[in-house]
Amino acid sequence: QVDRYLYHLRFSDDVLLDVMARFQAEMVKGLGRDTNPTATVKMLPSFVRSLPDGSEKGDFLAVDLGGSQFRAHQVKVFDDGKQSSQLESKFYPTPKEVTQGNGTELFDYVADCLLDFMETKNLKQKKLPLGFTFSFPCKQTKLEEGVLLAWTKHFKVRGVQDTDVVASLRKALQKHKASFDIDVDVLALVNDTVGTMMTCGYDDRRCEVGLIIGTGTNACYMEEMRHIDLVEGDEGRMCINTEWGAFGDDGALDDLRTEFDRELDLGSLNPGKQLFEKMISSLYLGELVRLILLKMTKEGLLFNGKVSTALLTKGKIEMKHVSAMEKYKEGLSNTKEILTELSLFPSEEDCVAVQHVCTIVSFRSANLCAAALAAILTRLRENKKLLHMRITVGIDGGLYKTHPQYAKRLHKVVRRLVPTCDVRFLLSVSGSGKGAAMVTAVARRLAAQRSHIDATLAPFLLSLGTLREVRNKMRTELEYGLKRETQAKATVKMLPTYVCGTPDGTEKGKFLALDLGGTNFRVLLVKIKSGRRRSVQMYNKIFAIPLEIMQGTGEELFDHIVQCIADFLEYMGIKGARLPLGFTFSFPCRQASIDKGTLVGWTKGFKATDCEGEDVVDMLREAIRRRNEFDLDIVAVVNDTVGTMMTCGYEDPNCEIGLIAGTGSNVCYMEDMKNIEIVEGNEGKMCINTEWGAFGDNGCIDNIRTKYDKEVDEGSLNPGKQRYEKMTSGMYLGEIVRQILIDLTKQGLLFRGRISESLRKRGIFETKFLSQIESDRLALLQVRRILQQLGLDSTCEDSIIVKEVCGVVSKRAARLCGAGLAAIVEKKRENRGLERLQITVGVDGTLYKLHPHFSRVLQETVKELAPQCDVTFMLSEDGSGKGAALITAVAKRLHNVGQK
Repeated sequence: QVDRYLYHLRFSDDVLLDVMARFQAEMVKGLGRDTNPTATVKMLPSFVRSLPDGSEKGDFLAVDLGGSQFRAHQVKVFDDGKQSSQLESKFYPTPKEVTQGNGTELFDYVADCLLDFMETKNLKQKKLPLGFTFSFPCKQTKLEEGVLLAWTKHFKVRGVQDTDVVASLRKALQKHKASFDIDVDVLALVNDTVGTMMTCGYDDRRCEVGLIIGTGTNACYMEEMRHIDLVEGDEGRMCINTEWGAFGDDGALDDLRTEFDRELDLGSLNPGKQLFEKMISSLYLGELVRLILLKMTKEGLLFNGKVSTALLTKGKIEMKHVSAMEKYKEGLSNTKEILTELSLFPSEEDCVAVQHVCTIVSFRSANLCAAALAAILTRLRENKKLLHMRITVGIDGGLYKTHPQYAKRLHKVVRRLVPTCDVRFLLSVSGSGKGAAMVTAVARRLAAQRSHIDATLAPFLLSLGTLREVRNKMRTELEYGLKRETQAKATVKMLPTYVCGTPDGTEKGKFLALDLGGTNFRVLLVKIKSGRRRSVQMYNKIFAIPLEIMQGTGEELFDHIVQCIADFLEYMGIKGARLPLGFTFSFPCRQASIDKGTLVGWTKGFKATDCEGEDVVDMLREAIRRRNEFDLDIVAVVNDTVGTMMTCGYEDPNCEIGLIAGTGSNVCYMEDMKNIEIVEGNEGKMCINTEWGAFGDNGCIDNIRTKYDKEVDEGSLNPGKQRYEKMTSGMYLGEIVRQILIDLTKQGLLFRGRISESLRKRGIFETKFLSQIESDRLALLQVRRILQQLGLDSTCEDSIIVKEVCGVVSKRAARLCGAGLAAIVEKKRENRGLERLQITVGVDGTLYKLHPHFSRVLQETVKELAPQCDVTFMLSEDGSGKGAALITAVAKRLHNVGQK
């Protein structure tokens, strides 16, 4: 009979899965900026960005307002390696005149209680940070600021709604400060649900959800920042206080609410609000049971149809009665005793029926709670992109703790609804007190951490003034390199390339190109067609250069190169043809003509002996002679930067600058012959290979070099050389990042203070990882995976710091590169005597091409530092291969013109 009567209070798993889906939709609505105003589940950002990591320590105060009693706590957190803490509390009543009076009285009462507690504990002279647990829906814009949206539970205090409750508490404490000698700093406003999660999170790192089922009900969880439209920024995570009690206030649960739910709601302090809470929390379940029993009695199903005063009196049946009547082990004795106390005089059948009503009502509460919790767990699992997830839910509240069956029912239903989640339920010990202290402790830790990180990274943040200085110094060094009397001592060598023209479109023929500049060596056959069918076709083969040859003798290196050429000619079937050849040799060379290049010094990890000071074209010819299998017409020795400019010049005649931003860093540009004092003649132009990587080798930019730059330099193959390149090129950026990460780890700010073996390895942090980590499309989860591949076990917070370090280092590189380039374009403008210059820069290099932000930052910097120049950046296609062939073709064309 009772089952039939209460049929609508019983839910199948299909209904619960449907509730779960409805709640998930409400969560998405609450997180969206445009949809949040109409969402019932408000998804309030708590500004709690991190869980405890075990390094928190100190003395904290906490006050807790929101339950049937007001509580003050002192929490000591010990940094003893055991993650231990000590809690001392004192409870104060919350009289009706306080909970339903005015705001000033409420906060004065809170301050009075806290003062009493501090006197009791002898804490008056100490300055202590305080966490304020305020268990009502608040809109927060900071951790220490919160505007009350609405009172819930039995509170209805005037003049508080829509005001900042932290400001009200501070004002009340300020009144006591002078007269009672207390100094309390309110650092955090915490919801009791968040406090529960933080308390359990201190004991179990997997705890990312907090749940309250007591007088009220609520849940919070750690959400990805990229999903929270209401807060700026998309890095890291933040705890979201769902305020799920209002779920259904828009009618979303009307099909599940019964006549009893509607009657209960109409008689409450806030009709039409907190409808989900009214179906779940202990504040309302006793009343729901009373309304059901009243109707059943009126219909003659109970107590012989006799309606007693108890059944007619609102609030007469409380949750404690429902819990006691559901103690099945004690049979019906509890039920009979309680009903008799309420003057209901039940028969045995009445006791059985009443016990059954209590069971169905509390079971429905557990079912609905499980469905909403399952929605949160599913969202967390999907955020983490896991098929199966292990997670802990921190839980608190009288209904969960004291009801004999509730916890068991909740666990069972949650596990049934989300079989892909392995859920542990951890009971919180004073979540609202210890939890508030934990939030405060974490906030203090993060603030200290932030200030240390900011201090570490500050030297990398270059002001516009500093960048202008770098631009001006670069300009000075360029001039030194061009002048005869200063060239010998100049760090920026300004090497003439004897490339005296850019392509004009008439180039044609077959050309060979060699490309040596990194760990791979390429041989190419390039076919250039002119006229209407103008095109460039390329065929190439890549050969590795083993480390022992890179760092062996010069003879071994060039013999290896000739062996690779022989293989290619055989492969292409052109061994007998004597083709013109352009040799891209991407190392600093001093040229006496277009086909003579003396190696100034090795870079990029090469260290072959007996090469520096030698003509590399002669060394190549010697190696070809030694092999005695084929002959080649070596027309030009080419730098890859010049090749880049020529490739883009073939497409855009306005391209007169070449930039490489990759493993190395360099620039070339077309300079007026009259300015090149180290070469005879004043007519026309010649391409100058700046070799700007050595800028600063004379100490002129020491003021911007950090201790990390110095460490990277000292550990390199060429200490004291190529200092600018070591701050701007891909070969070194990863190593700068590694040095910073080691320092931050030593300071205890990263990887829990533990330097892993992999982090100790030089070169482990390749620049490609910077590009991957800084990608906007990459969630922190993927950043963590990259770090795990490197053997670095990182937390979410570690990943944010690593990403920030990568960003700062690569941004500085791009800004410095931009400052150098601004000096070049300004020089070009002045050379031409123009008010405004329009010019194209041909660019190549993996750092420029693959890094998600480098190119943009570099372009913005050039615009800022050379505002009178309109610079177009053009990506080069194979400057070192196609470019070498084009230089050879142009040299051949100019040679033929000269002969005619």
